[in-house]
Amino acid sequence: MASNTSKTARASVRAGQSGSGGALSVLGEFKYLIPLNGGKHAYVRNLTNGRTSRLPTDSERFVEEIRALTSAGHSAKIRAELAALAEAHPAHGWDTVEKRLVEAGVFDG
Repeated sequence: MASNTSKTARASVRAGQSGSGGALSVLGEFKYLIPLNGGKHAYVRNLTNGRTSRLPTDSERFVEEIRALTSAGHSAKIRAELAALAEAHPAHGWDTVEKRLVEAGVFDG
Protein backbone atom coordinates (compact mmCIF):
# COMPACT_ATOMS: atom_id res chain seq x y z
CA MET A 1 0.00 0.00 0.00
CA ALA A 2 1.52 3.29 -1.11
CA SER A 3 1.56 6.23 1.25
CA ASN A 4 1.94 9.94 0.64
CA THR A 5 3.68 10.49 3.97
CA SER A 6 7.40 10.13 4.45
CA LYS A 7 9.12 7.47 6.52
CA THR A 8 10.08 10.15 9.02
CA ALA A 9 6.49 11.35 9.39
CA ARG A 10 5.19 7.82 9.86
CA ALA A 11 7.92 7.07 12.41
CA SER A 12 7.08 10.28 14.24
CA VAL A 13 3.42 9.33 14.41
CA ARG A 14 4.23 5.81 15.62
CA ALA A 15 6.60 7.15 18.27
CA GLY A 16 3.98 9.61 19.47
CA GLN A 17 1.30 6.95 19.64
CA SER A 18 3.23 4.46 21.72
CA GLY A 19 2.14 4.44 25.32
CA SER A 20 -0.38 7.26 25.06
CA GLY A 21 -3.58 5.46 24.17
CA GLY A 22 -3.46 6.48 20.51
CA ALA A 23 -2.98 10.22 21.10
CA LEU A 24 0.16 11.81 19.77
CA SER A 25 2.31 13.54 22.33
CA VAL A 26 5.66 15.20 22.61
CA LEU A 27 6.87 15.52 26.19
CA GLY A 28 3.33 14.86 27.36
CA GLU A 29 1.69 17.36 25.06
CA PHE A 30 0.35 16.99 21.52
CA LYS A 31 2.14 19.10 18.90
CA TYR A 32 0.19 19.95 15.76
CA LEU A 33 3.01 21.72 13.91
CA ILE A 34 6.56 20.52 13.42
CA PRO A 35 8.60 23.20 11.63
CA LEU A 36 10.81 22.21 8.71
CA ASN A 37 13.14 23.99 6.31
CA GLY A 38 13.30 27.30 8.18
CA GLY A 39 9.52 27.66 8.35
CA LYS A 40 8.94 27.06 4.65
CA HIS A 41 7.33 23.68 5.35
CA ALA A 42 5.80 21.96 8.35
CA TYR A 43 4.53 18.59 9.37
CA VAL A 44 0.90 19.07 10.33
CA ARG A 45 -0.38 16.37 12.65
CA ASN A 46 -4.11 15.89 12.37
CA LEU A 47 -5.84 14.20 15.29
CA THR A 48 -9.14 13.99 13.44
CA ASN A 49 -7.87 11.66 10.72
CA GLY A 50 -4.61 10.35 12.24
CA ARG A 51 -2.46 11.64 9.38
CA THR A 52 0.70 13.72 9.38
CA SER A 53 1.19 15.79 6.25
CA ARG A 54 4.31 17.64 5.10
CA LEU A 55 3.03 20.88 3.62
CA PRO A 56 4.47 24.19 2.43
CA THR A 57 3.35 26.82 4.94
CA ASP A 58 2.38 29.21 2.13
CA SER A 59 0.10 26.71 0.38
CA GLU A 60 -3.67 26.47 0.26
CA ARG A 61 -3.41 22.84 1.45
CA PHE A 62 -1.73 24.07 4.65
CA VAL A 63 -4.54 26.58 5.22
CA GLU A 64 -7.19 23.89 4.67
CA GLU A 65 -5.44 21.41 6.98
CA ILE A 66 -5.31 24.02 9.76
CA ARG A 67 -8.94 24.96 9.03
CA ALA A 68 -9.94 21.32 9.54
CA LEU A 69 -8.17 21.26 12.89
CA THR A 70 -9.68 24.55 14.07
CA SER A 71 -13.17 23.44 13.09
CA ALA A 72 -12.59 20.35 15.26
CA GLY A 73 -11.94 22.63 18.25
CA HIS A 74 -8.14 22.91 18.26
CA SER A 75 -7.93 26.62 17.41
CA ALA A 76 -6.50 27.91 20.71
CA LYS A 77 -3.77 25.27 20.80
CA ILE A 78 -2.71 25.92 17.20
CA ARG A 79 -2.56 29.69 17.77
CA ALA A 80 -0.45 29.09 20.87
CA GLU A 81 1.91 26.88 18.86
CA LEU A 82 2.19 29.50 16.11
CA ALA A 83 3.00 32.18 18.71
CA ALA A 84 5.62 29.94 20.33
CA LEU A 85 7.20 29.18 16.95
CA ALA A 86 7.26 32.91 16.08
CA GLU A 87 8.98 33.66 19.39
CA ALA A 88 11.47 30.79 19.15
CA HIS A 89 12.28 31.33 15.46
CA PRO A 90 11.62 35.00 14.57
CA ALA A 91 13.43 34.77 11.23
CA HIS A 92 11.30 31.85 10.00
CA GLY A 93 8.15 33.88 9.33
CA TRP A 94 5.70 32.13 11.66
CA ASP A 95 4.06 35.47 12.44
CA THR A 96 3.39 35.83 8.71
CA VAL A 97 1.95 32.31 8.59
CA GLU A 98 -0.43 33.14 11.46
CA LYS A 99 -1.42 36.43 9.80
CA ARG A 100 -2.18 34.57 6.56
CA LEU A 101 -4.35 32.06 8.44
CA VAL A 102 -6.22 34.87 10.20
CA GLU A 103 -6.80 36.64 6.87
CA ALA A 104 -8.14 33.38 5.41
CA GLY A 105 -10.68 33.25 8.27
CA VAL A 106 -9.29 29.98 9.65
CA PHE A 107 -9.73 31.01 13.30
CA ASP A 108 -13.21 32.52 12.90
CA GLY A 109 -16.06 30.77 14.57
